[in-house]
Amino acid sequence: MNIVLGLLIIAVGAFCQSSSYVPINKIKSWSWESYWIVQGVFAWLLFPLLGALLAVPSGESLFALYASHPRESLLTFVFGILWGVGGLTFGLSMRYMGVALGQSIALGTCAGLGTLLTPIFTGNTSSLTAPVIVGVAVTLLGIAIIGVAGAMKTKDSGESAKEAVRDYNFGKGLLVALLAGFMSACFAIGLGFGEKLSWAETKPIFSTLPATLLVTCGGFLTNLCYCFFQNSKNKTWSDYGKKELWLNNILFCALAGLLWYSQFFGLALGKGFLTSSAVLLAFSWCILQSLNVAFSNVWGIILKEWKGVRGKTVVVLVIGLVVLIVSSFLPQLL
Repeated sequence: MNIVLGLLIIAVGAFCQSSSYVPINKIKSWSWESYWIVQGVFAWLLFPLLGALLAVPSGESLFALYASHPRESLLTFVFGILWGVGGLTFGLSMRYMGVALGQSIALGTCAGLGTLLTPIFTGNTSSLTAPVIVGVAVTLLGIAIIGVAGAMKTKDSGESAKEAVRDYNFGKGLLVALLAGFMSACFAIGLGFGEKLSWAETKPIFSTLPATLLVTCGGFLTNLCYCFFQNSKNKTWSDYGKKELWLNNILFCALAGLLWYSQFFGLALGKGFLTSSAVLLAFSWCILQSLNVAFSNVWGIILKEWKGVRGKTVVVLVIGLVVLIVSSFLPQLL
């Protein structure tokens, strides 16, 4: 029962993450770089800090924890900086390919590499069991099928695909999405290095949240530098001075940030219920990302990004989604 509950919690977090780009459509008259960094304040600083505080026992502090594990803290933060490149290009992949296809390619790469590279980098290769590797392979198969459906969609939709995604560019989007997935896997590696960043008294459901904060802080730094550079380059500093838009835009940026962070809050809580299954613990990152892909394509349908496609294309999409859902619990059955 605990395993089912853990998987459900991770699924809820994945649904929230895949929904996080919907509020961004409600942001008015701000350039991409302006709203991206503002939502990042909430997604990568404020909400992760609030989450990490849940893990702090009475009389302890996060700063003392990090200071007592300098190597682990530094590596976790550094991989957060690298992940920031992935988070940055991830947003660009949505810009050029839309929610469905952009997330599918980026998260698919992230799912496989994050699961496989984390134990390799941290030296804990014992977790790379056959069921985990098979699960990753099936996940990548499902995402590949969805990628095929995306290519078919592009051919079917023609100009309507460009209408649904304002800055649609398949070639540029594909390169950006692959880079995003590769660099986003650094989040999982950062969490791997941050496993010791907790207290014995901390509840298992909150134990990974201090490490999550360090990773997101590193990512925030990367995004801050890039977005401010773009503000200067594009002369969009004036976005922040449009006081009449503050209430609307900050509200939707905050909502987007909360929904985005929910995936890692849900991952932390969910893993707390998966402690009886070493296989699912090792596979939890892949589960999260595969569900992110599944739900993002559901949103893609809702947002009419699949409008005008043939029935055959829809069938391929559904097959890919089914494979992804099966991959989420397959390792437990092997």
